[in-house]
Amino acid sequence: MKIPLVAIPRLSQYARVLLESRHSDYISSDEISEIAGCTAAQVRKDLAYFGQFGTPSRGYKVEELKRSLSKILGTDREWNVALVGVGNLGSALLSYKGFAPNGFKIKCAFDNDLRKIGKNLEGVIVRDTSEMKRTLKAEGIRMAIVTVGAGSAQSVVNMLIKSGVTAILNFAPVKLNVARAITVLNIDLSIELERLAYFLSRTKKSKKS
Repeated sequence: MKIPLVAIPRLSQYARVLLESRHSDYISSDEISEIAGCTAAQVRKDLAYFGQFGTPSRGYKVEELKRSLSKILGTDREWNVALVGVGNLGSALLSYKGFAPNGFKIKCAFDNDLRKIGKNLEGVIVRDTSEMKRTLKAEGIRMAIVTVGAGSAQSVVNMLIKSGVTAILNFAPVKLNVARAITVLNIDLSIELERLAYFLSRTKKSKKS
């Protein structure tokens, strides 16, 4: 069965609902959906992609579903992550405390700015990008965050792939050319702001009419 990619972020949302849940034993799909902002039918459908969970009469065992979702999402282990580009955004991500509770640790950071190389930021030493291949292979790192400019993003990604990275979170506002075996998630903050601008402009138009 082919699992739709749009279901994965919803699973993460369900996992967060369970972490914040005050239910000690069972929780229903209605209760999950109310907090997650979707329908109960959607919750049941998403979970059904991965097996049989819960019972119609009692719902889902909270701890059991927590463990199952953690295993499905891969957060039942710790993932070491590389960061390339220690500018304003990269530095902010290094300072962010929300990664560790979900099993992610920025293990190493790279930049080509001599003023940044060698600095200790949040316990992570910034290394020269020339050390990337050796470091990532030695650490066995397969996941990376890219926060460099559009002009250098493709070359950085090529270096990461040659270093064994197969999953990339890209903040550079550019389309990257990678093989099918490489997973790239693009986050373009300008596009997200444009989406907000669209909704705001539509709201103004509806008020005028």
